[in-house]
Amino acid sequence: MSEANNASQSRRRTLLGQVVSDKMDKTVVVQVTRRYKHPRYKKYVQERIRYKAHDEANEARTGDTVRIIESRPRSKDKRWAVQAILERGVG
Repeated sequence: MSEANNASQSRRRTLLGQVVSDKMDKTVVVQVTRRYKHPRYKKYVQERIRYKAHDEANEARTGDTVRIIESRPRSKDKRWAVQAILERGVG
């Protein structure tokens, strides 16, 4: 029974980020910020990574906070999809 439950649960990663560009059709660029302590220098470092995410309905706008989920490759660079818009940006 537990194997069936594990199979039904999604193993795909999810990330939270900010939409920085919505100029493409059905695609948004989401910037994910991560803070971690540098192993040698013990200083906190902020790392920003930008992902192209599929947005089927063109609903997300620049400034929105969104949750993206790993998906099948849709193009050369696009391997994520917008799962939910959590907070609307100003404007």
